[in-house]
Amino acid sequence: MVNKLSGTVLIHGDGHLAKSSGGGVAPSISVSTTFRALNPEDIVTGAVANGDLRNPLTHVYSRYTQPVRTRTEQILSRINDGYALTYSSGLAASYAALIFYQPKRIAITGGYHGCHATIEVYRKSRGVNLEVIDLDAAYKPGDLCWLETPLNPTGEARDIQHYADKVHKVGGKLLIDSTFAPPPLQYPFKFGADCILHSGTKYFGGHSDLLSGVLVVKALDDWTKLHHDRTFLGSIMGSLESWLLLRSLRTLHLRVPRQSASATTLAQWLDAVANTLVGHTFDGVPGGVVSKVWHSSLQPRDACGFDPRQQMEGGWNATFAILLSSSEHATQFPHLLQYFVPATSLGGVESLVEHRLQSDPGADPRLIRLSIGVEEVEDLKADLRQALQKLQHVKSKL
Repeated sequence: MVNKLSGTVLIHGDGHLAKSSGGGVAPSISVSTTFRALNPEDIVTGAVANGDLRNPLTHVYSRYTQPVRTRTEQILSRINDGYALTYSSGLAASYAALIFYQPKRIAITGGYHGCHATIEVYRKSRGVNLEVIDLDAAYKPGDLCWLETPLNPTGEARDIQHYADKVHKVGGKLLIDSTFAPPPLQYPFKFGADCILHSGTKYFGGHSDLLSGVLVVKALDDWTKLHHDRTFLGSIMGSLESWLLLRSLRTLHLRVPRQSASATTLAQWLDAVANTLVGHTFDGVPGGVVSKVWHSSLQPRDACGFDPRQQMEGGWNATFAILLSSSEHATQFPHLLQYFVPATSLGGVESLVEHRLQSDPGADPRLIRLSIGVEEVEDLKADLRQALQKLQHVKSKL
């Protein structure tokens, strides 16, 4: 397994499976759900079947394995330093993790509201009194610590090693939702994670055109159990989505560092705007329009010694949040921008802006989430500047 993102691995890491696909440089879109049965004579001689679900020489039914999805999981396994399995969505992967761990309690605080809803669905489906506790509560055996870092929607980093030590001390497990920090930004297994969750819809997909979820575990036995569960949960990623995801992974090492660098530049620029007093301006933007900026690059070392720089070794997250001075400003702001598309989701090559209240009813009505794409950073900054300037003319209700 590699411990860093490699363009060579992204492009050639599935090469041993590609050789049996007919010789095409780009993989063919495989949409068959069922495959021709093996000749018994070939099975006896071992000519075609190998019984390896991760490296199948033949396929039986697409709920088990499928040509392109298998190749995609090979790439995801290698770049995440573990054994990866794909799902039909990030929330499908979340539910699969709950089925796999069957926790007695879940420690979770904040983060993506969809995962909280999935936990509630799991609770109802199991008919159990599943207790949800705060991340910083005392842990017991059987607990699952569900840690999202960086945090949705603000992009703040949390100390993986701290929670790994805490939950492992009582024999529990640590799941890291690392959607905001795909490779090469963060490698949670280095800090004690037992399982890594990604919404593959976001940075792995990277083009706003597919739904996918990913779970990565450290042991092959765990992967095999998850594969068995997935077969009968039916939460399989579709054939076209598999092809789109494999296509997207080829450029992950080009997209994510670019997005990370641009987001860091913009977050620090916006932070300077937020620290500008009313009546003054910074780089053409009046003070008082932006109240606060959250981003892991702005986090100092905390009282316990956690330094996000050590955990986010490959750069800072490309999605973060700002707080505007009023809800009216937040409502109008996404529609004053030219290069930021007003839409939910994140991680695509195009920059997105979201008034978070539109998708999360519990969000502060002044909060704006920004997902930075691969456009020229100075163009994005100029776009933000002109929109913030226009907010001066938007009246706030008293």
